[in-house]
Amino acid sequence: MAFRGPKVWLWRWRSNPLRRRADRVEAWVVLAAWAVTVLAGVLAGLATARTVEQGLARERAEWRPAAAHLTEPAPGRAADRPEDAGERVWAEVAWTAPDGSARSGQVRVNPGTDAGSPVTVWTDDRGRLVNRPASASQAELRSTLIGGLGGLSAAAVPFAASRALRRRLEERRLDLWDLAWARFDPLWRGRTG
Repeated sequence: MAFRGPKVWLWRWRSNPLRRRADRVEAWVVLAAWAVTVLAGVLAGLATARTVEQGLARERAEWRPAAAHLTEPAPGRAADRPEDAGERVWAEVAWTAPDGSARSGQVRVNPGTDAGSPVTVWTDDRGRLVNRPASASQAELRSTLIGGLGGLSAAAVPFAASRALRRRLEERRLDLWDLAWARFDPLWRGRTG
């Protein structure tokens, strides 16, 4: 393993007579890439989180519980033990939409529930069956996680582009070294020996 010496912070920006134009270009590319990566990630993450939070808040405001009843007995038998109470089965229910029309659909209920038993379902403004909306704390967690994922995804684009550009700069630098070596190698061949 080669010894590299102590790490020097901001080495790309220090004055050095051996620093080439390619080194200066790479320094600016690195600075711009990090700035754009951080900015894109933060802005995209905040925008995504805000959009998700607004959508979930709209669901909480618009979706309402409705009284429904089972139209047929739920399959299975009633849970005898408390640990079996978590199991739920699909059963057909009926309810009245806000416009007065009769609706039906399937929801999960406890096994063995009798026909005609009351069940609370959640409906949208048109009376369609929907899931229970996320609570405020659940919405905050979801929006934070989705916003973080959106921010990371957006930040990956400029980061990957900068890596590709830096790889191309490195290839160009190596090509220039090859040209310089080809020019000076014949001059040094006679001195080695």
